[in-house]
Amino acid sequence: MPDSVSTTLRFGALALALALAGTATDAQAQSRRDREAAEGLTQRMLEAEGRYRQALVQLANDDPAGMDASNAALEDMEDVMLACEKQRACSVPQLLTTYKRLLKADADAQAGQGPDEAGIDGPDGGLPTADVPAAASASALLAEDERFKRMVQLNPAVQASIRRWLTDMRVALMTSHENYQYMQHLMSPAFKRSGLPEALLFGILAKESNGRVHARSRAGAAGPLQFMPATGRRFGLGPDGTGFDTRYDPRQAADAAAVYLNERFAQHGNEIEYWLAGYNGGEGRALRVYREAAGRSFWDPSVYNQFPAETKDYVPMVIAAAWLYLHPEEYGLTFPKIDTRPATFTLERPASIYELTICLGNGNTRDGYMRALRNLNPSYEADSLLPVGTTLAGTTRIASLYKRWCVRGERADLAAELVNSDPRAAIVRTGAIEVMSVGDAPAPAALPPAPAAPRPPQAAPAAARTHRVARGETLGSIAQRFGCDVPALAGANGLRAPAYTLRLGQTLKLEGCSG
Repeated sequence: MPDSVSTTLRFGALALALALAGTATDAQAQSRRDREAAEGLTQRMLEAEGRYRQALVQLANDDPAGMDASNAALEDMEDVMLACEKQRACSVPQLLTTYKRLLKADADAQAGQGPDEAGIDGPDGGLPTADVPAAASASALLAEDERFKRMVQLNPAVQASIRRWLTDMRVALMTSHENYQYMQHLMSPAFKRSGLPEALLFGILAKESNGRVHARSRAGAAGPLQFMPATGRRFGLGPDGTGFDTRYDPRQAADAAAVYLNERFAQHGNEIEYWLAGYNGGEGRALRVYREAAGRSFWDPSVYNQFPAETKDYVPMVIAAAWLYLHPEEYGLTFPKIDTRPATFTLERPASIYELTICLGNGNTRDGYMRALRNLNPSYEADSLLPVGTTLAGTTRIASLYKRWCVRGERADLAAELVNSDPRAAIVRTGAIEVMSVGDAPAPAALPPAPAAPRPPQAAPAAARTHRVARGETLGSIAQRFGCDVPALAGANGLRAPAYTLRLGQTLKLEGCSG
């Protein structure tokens, strides 16, 4: 590897100096020549990044030529950054994303990680640098909607998908947009930092999960962006040691998706259809087809017919949802506007998300707040009784309604009663049937009582059942599992309302429980 200290210092010093430099320009003064010059600098930066990454592979293989190659690439990047600072229409922050990626690669190298461990490996274990296009960077290609329009074809397949979103799947589209609005502040920054269009994020979200963070497929994909377990692990997603799978976390899922799509850019250039084919059907297959295609587009029959039916459906559906996100007015589409200003609120009495959904009411929305609460608090089950002091993520509207309706009063009590009601309590034994006479007709003679059956011998009283409290369990979830009345269970174990605080490993007596 290059001298890791000097490399890091060069990266850090230059990035800091340029980040502090002013980059504001008069947009009206940006001539066509300025824009062409800026795009040329962007091209040079991307080419230098590709050479640097190739040099890392050489150095990892003890090839002495890697040292000179890496130094030359770094010097070229420094020249580009300095030229960008002086060039109108050139975005220094945009080019700094390259430095951030390479700082990460350099830090991984210092930690002793190889390319596979650093999470930047290609399908065959090598760095995805051979196919890095020289035309422009991902940021330059995808930063604006107009460029996104030029990157996709509004062909009959996409048009048919637009028709599906606007007819049979209109409710799913509207629901996806509403759910996304609540999570936008968590998910969109990752795509914006990477220069990826937010519309593409929405299209993937709509097709994969309709914006439900707890969605899970039969194949094992999970979360709002449906990462498979192995792919999730590659990008830092999975069980976090507390029993929560971070694939369900919208912020972390979006971060991983942005990195994943930038990898696809490095392999396929600005061919978004190939990106999506890799996302749905596996990047190995998409890369093989792309290389064999020798420049033919995804829609070429010889290419298109190599993908399974699911991928042929997936690609135009995502593009169609992204297109509608950008251009709803062209199709008479009005997405619901929701006040989604983020806020937190702290529980003043024990409650579950189910209970909060009831007491909050609709609050001028169509469907209420259960999905928003679940999406913004993915680590909590909807029926788990959360103790006093739990802080939940929501919106300013939700926090206001909580104070008004859920802390005390008839609606709060009613919500608690409904959530704690046990259907089994409706099954009650009745006494002997009373025979009534009708009019003057005499009542029929009562049947003689049946002889009493002999009583079986009395069994010894069973030992009281107990349960040991596991991580993440609450009194409410235990009561629901074993068919207990919460107040009775609390009383049998000396737990005081309203917190019902439990300790990990505590043994509870399951008195009066039917389950």
